Amino acid sequence: MTTDDIGGRYDHRMRHRHTDAVGSAVGALADSVFADPQRGHPVALFGSGVAASQNVLYRDDRARGAVFAAWWIGVGALCGVLARRAGAAGTAAATFSALGGTSLCRIGDEISAALESGDVDGARTAVAGLVGRDTTRLDETGICRAALESIAENTSDAAVAPLFWGAVAGAPGMLGYRAANTLDAMVGYRSEKYLRFGWASARIDDVANLVPARVTASIVGALSGRPHEVWTAVRRDAGSHPSPNAGVVEAAFAGALGISLGGRTEYAHGVEDRPRLGDGPPPTAADLRAAVTLSRRVQRVSAAAAVLVRAGTGRYLP
Repeated sequence: MTTDDIGGRYDHRMRHRHTDAVGSAVGALADSVFADPQRGHPVALFGSGVAASQNVLYRDDRARGAVFAAWWIGVGALCGVLARRAGAAGTAAATFSALGGTSLCRIGDEISAALESGDVDGARTAVAGLVGRDTTRLDETGICRAALESIAENTSDAAVAPLFWGAVAGAPGMLGYRAANTLDAMVGYRSEKYLRFGWASARIDDVANLVPARVTASIVGALSGRPHEVWTAVRRDAGSHPSPNAGVVEAAFAGALGISLGGRTEYAHGVEDRPRLGDGPPPTAADLRAAVTLSRRVQRVSAAAAVLVRAGTGRYLP
């Protein structure tokens, strides 16, 4: 291979990366302005395909579940490859599809507004669209806790993580990650039905979020003005949470806001007693608003960092 060949490949890679950076910036901006479409969202269409195939392919078996997960994550990554070949417009579309942080924060604002106006039933209805737990008997404190825990976890899952994987691997990384996260949400529950079939999906999602969750906690600590409290909560409390990643970001938000999270959590498949995260009183509607504001700031910083990394000249990024 000649020096000219090497230089040509490097120039091509640099052009690819700058195109990715422009597309990522446009896609992140589109998410902040438009949020998720109510109909025809690509992730919803992907979920419909997963659900339909599950009806045919489901077996109470880890190996079958692993093949199922690998197939659909591969489909997501392939969609990213095709999007990337479409240039900046394709990467923008992939980024917009992968991100869900703006819709997350809008629901958080809706719940806060309902509680502030005394509409507990309206807040309970709104939070049911945000969490997987049983919300029918939640009081105001339970609603605030459920919403804030979801805001914290999904700041990482729906914003920082896809941006992180986009910075590492472009559109294929973003959509492959989003596929893994969607599979975990659909079949990764610790219920009797999915304990074996969903095992691989849950473990893949755990691995994919190990770094993004800790990046999220780092940004929360930097932006909150309470870095000591954030890291105290993360170091002391996160490890007792059943999730290796949700506990990190929930503890970080608890430390940043001076509140405590955790407690009895009812799901359709059973009841979990979650560990206490952070110090201070349970969250209020004002704390939920503060969490939404913090989430938005974390998302903006993450988007800017991802674009800069993708635009950079790091030799080893694909």
